[in-house]
Amino acid sequence: MKIQKIYSIVFIFLIASASAAGQYGFKVIPNFSYKAGEQLTFELRYGFLVGGTATLTLEETVVDDKVLHHAVMDARTVGLTDKLFRVRDIYESYFFPKTGLPYKAIRNISEGNYKFYNEVYFNHDSSTVMSSKSGLHEVPQNILDMVSVLYYIRRIDYSEFSNGDVIKVDTYFSDELFPFDIRYRGMDWVETELGKFKCHKFVPIVEPGRIFEDEDDMTIWITADQNQLPIMVKFDMVVGSFKCELIDHKNIRYPL
Repeated sequence: MKIQKIYSIVFIFLIASASAAGQYGFKVIPNFSYKAGEQLTFELRYGFLVGGTATLTLEETVVDDKVLHHAVMDARTVGLTDKLFRVRDIYESYFFPKTGLPYKAIRNISEGNYKFYNEVYFNHDSSTVMSSKSGLHEVPQNILDMVSVLYYIRRIDYSEFSNGDVIKVDTYFSDELFPFDIRYRGMDWVETELGKFKCHKFVPIVEPGRIFEDEDDMTIWITADQNQLPIMVKFDMVVGSFKCELIDHKNIRYPL
């Protein structure tokens, strides 16, 4: 598999790591977990090799007279991986602080010689999106983008979840409808550079094929505290096992 495919998939799933029988669909949930000014830094590892970093920042801003949260995910290769295939991917989301629903999303991709830029506006009253690349599309109600998903799942209260429950979220990505089903797998302990943390464990349902051998080959952990930080994502791929781990944080809402 080409190395650009591996890192594109890893960064996309990092962004989407929050999305995933009771079944739980979208509903408006108050935010008690994050605040404007938060910055999270992740490191992507293949064994002992550090292949990339991703920084996720959140600020408050005003766009078209609307007070919004502006989240930016900046993902890039480093070291040897950067010399083999340079990745500079930026994903942005402008979403409403009260509902978590997006107003605007930007995808700015630079992977080797491939460049791509697109802006998408969300109209939740008419259940449509307007893409600068492909025009108007009808979408399901309460559609999210790939970055706002991460903040949405940090709002959820998991105290009444049971092993096997599923979160179902619809997103709009790469000018396509991109639904997520993620199984909740109870509590787990995770050891990281920042320490050992009690976490909620999730297993997204992925499609077996050239990338994944089984549908449960990705695992996500978020801290079982008030911050509900995405602290680790593990990918068991055909080409090997990758980990994306939180290595630094600034201005989180509560002490870690």
